Amino acid sequence: MRYCSFDIVFQEVPGEVTLALNITNCPFHCPGCHSPHLWEDTGEILDETELIRLIDLYRGEITCVCFMGGDADPAMVAKLAQIARAEGVKTAWYSGRQELPDVAPCSIWDYVKLGPYREDLGGLRSRTTNQRFYQITDGAMIDRTAEFFR
Repeated sequence: MRYCSFDIVFQEVPGEVTLALNITNCPFHCPGCHSPHLWEDTGEILDETELIRLIDLYRGEITCVCFMGGDADPAMVAKLAQIARAEGVKTAWYSGRQELPDVAPCSIWDYVKLGPYREDLGGLRSRTTNQRFYQITDGAMIDRTAEFFR
């Protein structure tokens, strides 16, 4: 699995200071996608060593790691999420899938965004979006999508 960039963000996961990793090789190619550069399999290798290196760069500043994509290899995203958790940060996944795959169950996540981007419905900030943002607490997926509405 590869990533092309990362940033420290404050809006993708409400209430968290998040290291957002932009994962490449997206299999969905949604029409109107704001990040078509993520469709190609390019960038740096994202493995356990690289993830820990990035967490260490911002240790004490970040509270969460968010995998922005990674749908081509959900098992690897799940493995990296477990590593992030072991490093003491919360985990989030922005996935274009309709539901979590068996290899990445809700028990390893603190937050999950599910749903493909549909240009006619808008992204998470749109009241008509098909995408849903969940906080996972004690195995329950609590819909917090409305926190993104303008």
